Amino acid sequence: MKAHTKETQAAITPQMAVQLLKEGNERFLKNKKAGRDLLEQVSETKSGQFPFATILSCIDSRVSSELIFDQGIGDVFSARVAGNFVNEDILGSMEFACKLAGTKLVLVLGHTSCGAIKGACDDAQLGNLTALISKIKPAVAAVKEPTDTTLRNSKNIDFVNEVAIKNVHMTIDNIRKESEVLREMEDRGDILILGGMYDINDGKVTIFE
Repeated sequence: MKAHTKETQAAITPQMAVQLLKEGNERFLKNKKAGRDLLEQVSETKSGQFPFATILSCIDSRVSSELIFDQGIGDVFSARVAGNFVNEDILGSMEFACKLAGTKLVLVLGHTSCGAIKGACDDAQLGNLTALISKIKPAVAAVKEPTDTTLRNSKNIDFVNEVAIKNVHMTIDNIRKESEVLREMEDRGDILILGGMYDINDGKVTIFE
């Protein structure tokens, strides 16, 4: 499998970009990775890169976008921060990726049993992590059930996962609200902005469409 070129990138629609990630995850699940020479792709991309997707995921060591979507060098931009939320820097990176570098899809990818989400559920306090977790707390508050406060913590994994899903949706809302560039690109049909969840138990990605 060759690295993407300007021509192959241009031929990919936003809907095709989604399908490419789905197919990559299917290969990952079946342990049938596409044949590619990564060093050859290094050579092929030395004069430029033409990724088809931008993926915002958590720093969790189990959730490497390139691996779980079976992608090679030059295929995707990968932004990672604990709790997969956006700030000015990440939005700027996404704007570069889509407007200047030509990616067709922005995927916000959460995952089950997320440590950052658990920290937000427990109101954890630790150095700079305190400020990071504060950006996820709105998702905790937005999940209304259960109302029993003794069940609204990291010990309730179903609650944690519901908060993770809510955080993905709220992050997408924030992208559209805080980035005029990406909002306009989506409105014109140049890109899709979608969310998804990775299940750490089996490796499956579910993309919300």
